[in-house]
Amino acid sequence: MKKKIGILGVPMDLGQMRRGVDMGPSAMRYAGILERLENLGYDVEDRGDIEIPQREKVASKETNLKNLKGVIEASTRLSDGVHQLIEDDHFPLILGGDHSMAIGSLAGIARHHDNLGVIWYDAHGDLNTGDTSPSGNIHGMPLAISLGIGDEQLTQISGYGPKIKPENIVIIGARSLDEGERELIREKGIKVFTMHEIDKMGMTKVMQEAIEYASNGTDGVHLSLDLDGLDPAEAPGVGTPVLGGISYRESHLAMEMLAEADILTSAEFVEVNPILDDKNKTATVAVGLVGSLFGEKLI
Repeated sequence: MKKKIGILGVPMDLGQMRRGVDMGPSAMRYAGILERLENLGYDVEDRGDIEIPQREKVASKETNLKNLKGVIEASTRLSDGVHQLIEDDHFPLILGGDHSMAIGSLAGIARHHDNLGVIWYDAHGDLNTGDTSPSGNIHGMPLAISLGIGDEQLTQISGYGPKIKPENIVIIGARSLDEGERELIREKGIKVFTMHEIDKMGMTKVMQEAIEYASNGTDGVHLSLDLDGLDPAEAPGVGTPVLGGISYRESHLAMEMLAEADILTSAEFVEVNPILDDKNKTATVAVGLVGSLFGEKLI
C-alpha cells in the first residue's frame, strides 16, 4: 500500500431513515484512527468531511428512492474528493456514513481503473433497485448502482457508468438478502461467501479465495467494509444489525490477510452510528480493523 493515506469523512445519513450515522466519521476520529495510522509509519492527511445536503422533506413523486437529489449531490462531491486524493498519490481511506456513500466512492475510484476489483464485507448485498427495494432506502442499492443497474441519475454519477463489473466483485458475510438481490446475484454470477461458507470453510480459506478472485485480472481492489458485517454483539452501533455475523477475531484475520496480500488500492469503513452504539464500541472496533488492514501486528 502507498505510505501516504488520505482520509475523507462522509457524514452521510441520506441513504436510510435512522439518524446518527452522519456522526460516524467523527466517532472514528475520536477513537484515534489518525494516531493509529501515524504510529504505523504512514503519512496521514485528513481532508475533513465533504458537505452533505439536507434531507428532503417530501419524497419524490417520480420515484420511491428517498433523498434522491441529496444522494446525487453528495455522491458527486465525494467522487470528486476521492479522485483528487488519488491524483495527489494518496491511498483513499473513506469514513462513513451510511453505505449509499459507496456510490460516490466507487465513482471517484473507478476513474483511475479499467478493471476494478471490489471486496464487499457486509451482512447485506446492497444490490436492490428502486423496483426491488422494500424500503426505497438508497443505502441498500450502491453495489447495483455501481454495476450500472438502477436510476440513471445515480448510475451516471461523474458522467460514466458502470463503474465495476460483476465478475470482479466478492461479497463476504452476507446473511440478509432480498429476493430481487438473490435473482441479480444468480443472473450476474456474483461471487458470494455467506455466513454458511464462512462457518463451513473457515475465514482463512474464504479470504484466500476472495483475495485471489478479486485480484485476478484486475488493476486495483477496493474494500467496502460495512460494520454490520460483524455480529451485533461485536459492533452494536449500526443501523441494520443482523444476528449471526462475523466475529471480531475473524474480521481481524480478514484484514491481516488483506494486509499481507497487499492488493488494496482504496478502502472505506461505513455505517458506524454512535447514537445506537455502546460507549463508542463500534467506532473503536472499526479503528482496530483499520490498524490490522494497514499492517499492525502484535509482535
